[in-house]
Amino acid sequence: MTPKQRAWRLAVVVAVYCAVVYGLAKPENIKPESWRLLGVFLATVTGLILEPLPGAVVVLIGVTMSTLLAGLTPVNALSGYADPAVWLVTCAFMISRALINTGLARRIALVFVRMFGKSPLGISYSLAFSDVALATVIPSNGARSGGVVLPILEQICELYGSRPGPTAAMLGTFLIASVYQSICISTAMFLTGQASNPIAAGFATQAGVPITWASWFVAGSVPGLAAILLAPLLVSKILRPGLTRTPEAAEMARSELSKMGSLSQAECILAVVFIGVCFGWMTNGWLHKVEITVTALIGCTVLLLTGVLKWEDVKSEKALWDLFIWYGGMVKLGKSLNESGVTQSFAKWVGDIFHDSGWVLIFVVALLIYFYAHYMFASITAHVLAMYPPFLAVLAVKGAPIGLVAYSFAIFVNFSAGLTTYGTTPSPMYYGKGFVSMQEWYKVGVLVSLLNLAVWSTVGFAWWKILGIW
Repeated sequence: MTPKQRAWRLAVVVAVYCAVVYGLAKPENIKPESWRLLGVFLATVTGLILEPLPGAVVVLIGVTMSTLLAGLTPVNALSGYADPAVWLVTCAFMISRALINTGLARRIALVFVRMFGKSPLGISYSLAFSDVALATVIPSNGARSGGVVLPILEQICELYGSRPGPTAAMLGTFLIASVYQSICISTAMFLTGQASNPIAAGFATQAGVPITWASWFVAGSVPGLAAILLAPLLVSKILRPGLTRTPEAAEMARSELSKMGSLSQAECILAVVFIGVCFGWMTNGWLHKVEITVTALIGCTVLLLTGVLKWEDVKSEKALWDLFIWYGGMVKLGKSLNESGVTQSFAKWVGDIFHDSGWVLIFVVALLIYFYAHYMFASITAHVLAMYPPFLAVLAVKGAPIGLVAYSFAIFVNFSAGLTTYGTTPSPMYYGKGFVSMQEWYKVGVLVSLLNLAVWSTVGFAWWKILGIW
């Protein structure tokens, strides 16, 4: 980015603040400092979208401005860094580093390929379910799908001589498009599927709908499995691979697993911790009362005590500390804005406009707008922060079942990332490999989005009705 481009983007961020604070009429029931907090919040989200500076720097500036302009005390403004949700994601990042360092994550993916990788569709399912397994505890879709799944996918393509260009359609085009769409679905299936899911869960809890790791897992399991089985089938019809059988892929996985040998001591310890942490998260609330963040901290402690995870690895994990800074800051800014009454005022205003409409119509329209608005976002987190609280408040005012709204808007935003080449961290990684043209990518994105909406709004809503979510 050139200095001129950076200056223009910074100017837009400042303009957003000024437009909100000085250009919009403040509701009478909102305090001036709360209105300035709205300006700071929207300017910070704009900064996350435009990135004139690294995201963590943008948020740190936003946190600082909230103390200078919006009346937050330093203790209050910085309290987001003590939020349990922030430490849950931080601990999950630590565990994910151990999974990658020890090779256990790669071993899991290779086992799936060895079992099911005898056809292009089978390879796609193998890699998709590898990501599902890793999403139970790795909150970075970039780390697991870009750092573990994608290298194996490329290795398989190379095995069959499928490279960007004339041979791409033989296998690579289908696999890249199919696996990417699948990882967007696995991201939606777990609270730990991606970093902003706990933020959405926090907003839902504030609205009176507590969402835990276990409740998200149960809610996402049935519609998620249905969608992840159907999406590769649809992609195979749109981008039909030239190969029909790929026995060498399964053999390659078998060979790679043979080279890795039996599980090392570190992998065994990590496997026990991995299963134990997931079990602790699943049974929280009915078998024990240990908070899921404490469970994650216990897992990290065991890994550090046994030497499976080195503190040097933790210190050098730049993505972790970058996330910690922007995530903790945005968690607090979002909560403070919600507590200020601004989102409730917005909800009342929208409710007055649509006072003659029932909640069903408003819910459908709002969900579609919310979903396809992701064309404007390069970050699921920015999307959630900007749009989740106001839509939740609007629909609560209109009498919509708050559980249905909370889960829908928290989950649907994840597979909306399948629409574009920039929708979430792994999208440029996959698109950048050069196997799929821009036209093919966007065509697949639209058609799979319709499939996802159909599956989650029928199978998903019916399943949630059975669970008593609404």
